[in-house]
Amino acid sequence: MEVPGLAHNLSSPLSPCEGMIKDLSLDSIQLCERDGKSQDGSISEMEELPVPQNIKISNITCDSFKICWDMEARSKERITHYFIDLNKKENKNSNKFKHKDVPTKLVAKAVPLPMTVRGHWFLSPRTEYTVAVQTASKQPDGDYAVSEWSEIIEFCTADYSTVHLNQLLEKAEVIAGRMLPFSVFYRNQNKEYFDHCRDVQENRMLPSLKDNSGSHGSPISGKLDGIFFSCNTEFNTGKPPQDSPYGRQRFEVQADALFNPDTNLYFGDFYCMYTAYHYVILVLAPKGSRGDDFCKQRLPAFDITNNRFLTCKHSEAGDGQLVFHHAQDVILEVIFTEPVDLSLGKVAEISGHQLMSLSTVNAKKDPSCKTCNISVGR
Repeated sequence: MEVPGLAHNLSSPLSPCEGMIKDLSLDSIQLCERDGKSQDGSISEMEELPVPQNIKISNITCDSFKICWDMEARSKERITHYFIDLNKKENKNSNKFKHKDVPTKLVAKAVPLPMTVRGHWFLSPRTEYTVAVQTASKQPDGDYAVSEWSEIIEFCTADYSTVHLNQLLEKAEVIAGRMLPFSVFYRNQNKEYFDHCRDVQENRMLPSLKDNSGSHGSPISGKLDGIFFSCNTEFNTGKPPQDSPYGRQRFEVQADALFNPDTNLYFGDFYCMYTAYHYVILVLAPKGSRGDDFCKQRLPAFDITNNRFLTCKHSEAGDGQLVFHHAQDVILEVIFTEPVDLSLGKVAEISGHQLMSLSTVNAKKDPSCKTCNISVGR
C-alpha cells in the first residue's frame, strides 16, 4: 500500500487487505473502546501523557483521510501508540449501507505525523464522521497508560473521484450489451407537470437538482441540475415502451435536438435496486454550458461516436443525417442539463400502465451486488 510523503497507514484488523499493510505490523493494530480501554480491559492508571491538540483533517477522499495534531513536549518520548476513535455522525441522511459490524475504534503504533487512515470497510463516501485521539504508552506488562481524549472533530468524506467512476464505468461496460438504434428521447410525467411547464415556466421544462438515487458516492447526486430523459426501446418494436413508472403523459423529442456534435456526453453512475435490472446514468451537456463545466471537473467523458452506451454519428449514407444507438442490456437514465422547450417535441398519453414499482426516485443502491459495486464505500 503506497503512502505519499511522510504519511503512514492506519487500518482496521478486520480489513480484507491485511496482507497489503507494509509499514505497520499486524500486532500494532488493535481495537479499543471509547472510554480508553482495549478489548481485554488492559489499561493501567492514567499517567501524564500529552493530550492531542488542534487536530487537523486533510486530503479527504471517499475512503481515506490524513490526520495530524499538536502535542506538548512533556512525556512525548514515552508515547508508543495512538488510539483513534472514529464514528459515523448519525443524522437523518446518514448512509444506511455503511458496514455496521466493523469496529472503528483503532490503535496504531506511534509514527511520524500526518498519518493516513484508509479503509473502505469502515469509511463510506459523502458521510459525516467524528474523530478523537488519545496518546498511549504500552507498559512492560502489556497494560497501557493513556492520556485524556482530545476534542472531537467533525469532517465529511468526499464523493467518488474520477478514478472510482472509471472503475464503475468499466463494470458497466461489461454488461452493456449490443447497440440498438433509436430516434427519440422521451420523458414521462403526470398531466399537472406539463400544465405547470406551459402555464408557469413559459412552455419549458426546467432543470432540477438530481435526487440521491444510485451510488452513495456519486458526485452528481444533490449537486447537478438537469432533466431526466429515457431512450431505451423495445427489442421487438424498436420503439419506446408503452409503460412508465413516472406518469401517463409522455414528451417525445427527436434525438438530435438534445444529442449532436455540439453536445458532450459524460458517465454519471452505475447501480441496481435489489433487482436484475441495472441502470446507467449519463449526462448530456451542451458544450460550454454551466452543466458542461460542472461535468468536466468531475465525470469521465465519452467520445459520442464510439462508446458502449449512447452514440451519435453521421450516417454512412453520406446524407448528412445523424444516427443514434443505445445499449440494449442496461436501462439508461439520461440527464440533459439545460431547459427544454415543449415546442421542440410533442406531449401525448401512453397506452400502457404507470408501473410505480419501477421508479428510481431516491432509490438506494444494492450494496451487495457484485456487478455494480467497487471496492470503496458504497
